[in-house]
Amino acid sequence: MFLGPHDLIGTVSAQYQLIDKLVRSAKGETRRGLLRVGAAYAALVGWLYQDAGDMDGAHFWRGVTQETAVRSRDPHLVGYALVNQAQVRTDLGDGHAVIDLCEAVLEDSGRLVPKVRIMAMQQQAHGASLTGDRSAVDQLIDQAGVLLGRVDDDLPWGNACRRTPGYLEVQRATCYGRLGLGAEAVSLWDQVLDIVPETARRDRGVYLARHATAAAGAGEPDQALDIARAVADIAVETRSARMRRELATLQRAMRPWQDAPVGRDLAEVLAPVEGGAL
Repeated sequence: MFLGPHDLIGTVSAQYQLIDKLVRSAKGETRRGLLRVGAAYAALVGWLYQDAGDMDGAHFWRGVTQETAVRSRDPHLVGYALVNQAQVRTDLGDGHAVIDLCEAVLEDSGRLVPKVRIMAMQQQAHGASLTGDRSAVDQLIDQAGVLLGRVDDDLPWGNACRRTPGYLEVQRATCYGRLGLGAEAVSLWDQVLDIVPETARRDRGVYLARHATAAAGAGEPDQALDIARAVADIAVETRSARMRRELATLQRAMRPWQDAPVGRDLAEVLAPVEGGAL
């Protein structure tokens, strides 16, 4: 959670390649187990490419994840793989595709552990926010919240809902920001960021950038600028494309003040991030 994606892609890809090599010679339950592990590693590689801003690489590895999950015959992993595909579609702004994929996961939700159902529901909420449906956002996140206390599996993948403080409120705040509900998003980010540890540097940077954009949407450009100062340092250190993308969204939200002192100060703060090319 501290390093940027570029520092990890090579290592994790090599681990997947070793697993894939072992799968080819393994048999029986050993082979099935390796396929399950391989799917989890492929999902992580796909996420790292997505975080690095390489959507072609992310598409490829999401496909590898889905194929490997299907070969493993593990319904939980197949659902997880579809949610990963939906994450890519969220980044591409294709809300209807996100909803389609998540609904496909949830059609047979009775077979799935609560963790996978939570992931599908929260991702479907992102799809709903992209289509402007606030009521669906709240309904889906509230339903996922009911399941949160039932997550008790020992699966080693997809554990953000257990690991990330305020996981579902992070999703709600992100959706509210996307829906243009600036003041409500700011209130949620204030609560979430109080409990996110400093060691979760990449996630914290993304959340701060979204918080700044929500502040701008709520008509508080000075607050947005103050928050952006912290984000810029994290973005330079981690080289996270996800963070840079959030900062580009912030710049668009701050356009009403681009000729004011606060707008010029923001441009100066963000200049070190990719040489100012946001």
